[in-house]
Amino acid sequence: MSTPSFVIGIAGGTGAGKTTISRLVTRNVEDAVTRIPLDNYYVDRSDLTFERRRELNYDHPDAFEWDLLHTHLETLVSGQPIEMPQYDFETHDRTSERVRVEPTEVIVLEGILALYDADIRGLLDLKVYVETDADVRILRRIRRDVGDRGRDLDGVIDQYLSTVKPMHERFIEPSKRHADLIIPEGANSVAVDLLAGKLRMEIEDSGDGDRDTEATSIESPIGGDGSS
Repeated sequence: MSTPSFVIGIAGGTGAGKTTISRLVTRNVEDAVTRIPLDNYYVDRSDLTFERRRELNYDHPDAFEWDLLHTHLETLVSGQPIEMPQYDFETHDRTSERVRVEPTEVIVLEGILALYDADIRGLLDLKVYVETDADVRILRRIRRDVGDRGRDLDGVIDQYLSTVKPMHERFIEPSKRHADLIIPEGANSVAVDLLAGKLRMEIEDSGDGDRDTEATSIESPIGGDGSS
């Protein structure tokens, strides 16, 4: 049976707090939410050696398989399941594993460039950008990559300076102009409560078989028109 879906895109720089925002706004409606990490859609580069893969620029838009992501989002919105690819950050490559993802009332696409691609934006009912100070973001990235992903400190710093920072300035930061809502300094409680309430309303509406077509506009004192 087809499930009416409300699709949210949550973008922002590395370490901005995108995952935290996603978890906070959906914590009371988990069963009605499908999360799609943009990282899972890195292009399959198994044709390259590990050393070559490690040197690639993973913050450039070309690093992602946008067509597959678009197809999968359309499939979920139409009420059909997908087989979502998985990504291994230690080997810098897509794995052979696929995870079956069922459609739900709310779909959350989360990633640094979630608002970059025009075709993807066309599928989003609500576009969110999380804006956090660069010093905070790099410290969070170091903690994550060294502690959780088994990378060495020097490598993390080199990658940040050579690709992460310039790609943020060139592609990620400018994408906030597409946002309906900008959340400053990570988990801003006002914005979180606003989003959580919006999700509850969408889920209730979907239970009645309706989809709120006016939901793409949320007025907020913290940047609802995409301005900083």
